[in-house]
Amino acid sequence: MKATLRHGLTLLLTMAMLAVSVSAHAERQVLDRVVAIVDDDVILQTELDARVNTIVGRLSAQGTGLPPRQLLEERVLEQLISESLQLQMADQMGMRISDNELNETLANIARSNGLSLEQFEEQLAEEGVTYQQAREQIRNEMLSGRVQQRRVGNRVRITDREVENYLQAQAGRGPDAEEYRLAYIFIQVDDPGNEDSVEQARAKAENLRQQIIDGRDFREVAVAESDAGNALEGGDMGWRTESQLPSLVAPVVPNMEVGVPSEVLENNSGFHLVTVMDKRGGEEVTVIQQHRVRHILIRPSQAVTETQAENRIRDIYQQLQDGANFAALARELSDDPVSGSDGGNLGWVSPGQMVPAFEQAMMEAEVGEIYGPVRSQFGWHILQVEERRQQDVTAENRESQARQAIYQRKFETELQNWLREIRDEAFVEFKGDYADLNPASEENNAS
Repeated sequence: MKATLRHGLTLLLTMAMLAVSVSAHAERQVLDRVVAIVDDDVILQTELDARVNTIVGRLSAQGTGLPPRQLLEERVLEQLISESLQLQMADQMGMRISDNELNETLANIARSNGLSLEQFEEQLAEEGVTYQQAREQIRNEMLSGRVQQRRVGNRVRITDREVENYLQAQAGRGPDAEEYRLAYIFIQVDDPGNEDSVEQARAKAENLRQQIIDGRDFREVAVAESDAGNALEGGDMGWRTESQLPSLVAPVVPNMEVGVPSEVLENNSGFHLVTVMDKRGGEEVTVIQQHRVRHILIRPSQAVTETQAENRIRDIYQQLQDGANFAALARELSDDPVSGSDGGNLGWVSPGQMVPAFEQAMMEAEVGEIYGPVRSQFGWHILQVEERRQQDVTAENRESQARQAIYQRKFETELQNWLREIRDEAFVEFKGDYADLNPASEENNAS
């Protein structure tokens, strides 16, 4: 009995010492914790901190003012929730990004910035991001992009009449003489059918415009207040020619001074502010290089996993290298029914007509070379450039740019609607310091 009692006391003492040790360790190192549950996923404090620190570093390097840390954390947390929902969809749809495809994408990013992979890794390190973190972030962005294309792209329809109207609106303005680097703020109307909700959003947009006129940095306001998908990039829209301007801002941008916000602009989705951050001269391209190209597409689906699709396209590539007939394989195996029935022929292709991954490969391929495999948002491709030529395509190029501009405008609108839908339908519960972000319970509302 005494031995048992001594053993029990020893065990209690050991446990007490262990508790003290754990408590002391906890004081030295904050343990990771869940900050939000998102359907079948969780978001951790370390994920939130890492993303916030990355954004703070980037915005500080740009000289952009920062909102209060708590507000920034809340906005970044919403961004992580949106990403989590999309990545869960990608997993449910069987989407995968292979290491080969990811390596090629990273190499292209480095090359487009004039860097080697080693220099690219060094630059990331200077920004406090490891190469592995960058790989995973890019992988997630690629998966999200494919989910968006699959779910949102199908909602976008462009008619010939819309293109004609767009081109008529552009007529008389002359060739594109300038390019504009734009920044953008979007204030969403929570309930478009409610007049009070519309007026609240309008008043907020007007107030923010006045703050910018009074000296507050436009990009800081975008980070803190904008409901657009690029808010945490300071609302940066990149460089746009006049023909590439969204229809809402096209009438006002050419007459705007650099750094001055537009009047509040309104459409069915909400209220908008735009500013021209910079201008530069340019000339309209009328003679371009075209490629006569053919391809074979293998598309992942519910019945064909990403790995199976990649293995299948690599097998086709090997058959072509061994002398198989390209046109015959395209007719037999390609998942692009239109080009497949014509031996894979896509005809003469101009810049901007293909998705970026395919166009990049098309530009790099030598005439006659069997090139690939290449992964685009549509699936796995093998392509062959049969001929190149210089062509005056002024009219065709303008129509292509018009379609792209209309598509981008419609896609952005539909994307915002879709993101709101999936957020409203999701189960999200905030934890710890963020628990007060949870909607009030019915009991609290009643009280």
